[in-house]
Amino acid sequence: MRALALATCAAGLAHAARPTPKRQDAACTREFLTDATTTYLAAQAAGDAAGVLALASDALVYTENFKPADAAAGILATALVVDHDFSLLDTTQCATFTELDGVVAKMESIITTTGDWLFNAADTLKYASAEDWSEIPEAERAERDVIQAAGDAYCDIFMDKTTEVPWGQPCARLEGGAYTGRGQPTDSCSVGIPDNVPLVNRRYVIDEVFGSVDIFMDFNGENGIPDSHMFRVESGKLRFVHTITNMSRL
Repeated sequence: MRALALATCAAGLAHAARPTPKRQDAACTREFLTDATTTYLAAQAAGDAAGVLALASDALVYTENFKPADAAAGILATALVVDHDFSLLDTTQCATFTELDGVVAKMESIITTTGDWLFNAADTLKYASAEDWSEIPEAERAERDVIQAAGDAYCDIFMDKTTEVPWGQPCARLEGGAYTGRGQPTDSCSVGIPDNVPLVNRRYVIDEVFGSVDIFMDFNGENGIPDSHMFRVESGKLRFVHTITNMSRL
């Protein structure tokens, strides 16, 4: 089954979708995923879900913050100014994650706004725009399992402080609008990680070209807080972490 996952970080929106296939294999091209992402971004900017819903199956399952919702009346019906976007294209799973042929069978959104964890759209835009998430030279690209393992290790340390995380240095974390980077070679992503917090129900979008993985998950256990963590991995080490967290379940 083809999958499509998208998110706009600056708008405080994470979005995922799962199309049904026109062929049996899951893999697809970067061109297909780029076209799907462009359709989604245009629909979100216009506040008109029609373009995306035209790709949807009659049995579309749509959620916002992991709760059933009406796609035509939800966040896609609200025009958002997209000042910054960045897309991961997972050609193995036929999935894409965007920080902001098949028909869509499932779409998921995480939406954050004022009052959500460390929300500050202006600072998110400022810090995210200054980072280098350019393509990694082909000879230096990590395998999918290495990229996913780095993201999983970061998530696992919330419960198990003995977990060996491939910390890079420098490494900067953008958490809502709060940023740990200070432009120093000693910048670290290991600061401020809580104890005994399970991060479960993880779903992955992996793009080897950008050395990146995004993970949708429940923060703090089953039926926990809707959360998205995106990681940049360089030379096997964590370089950047972006998170958005919706607090409506608290």
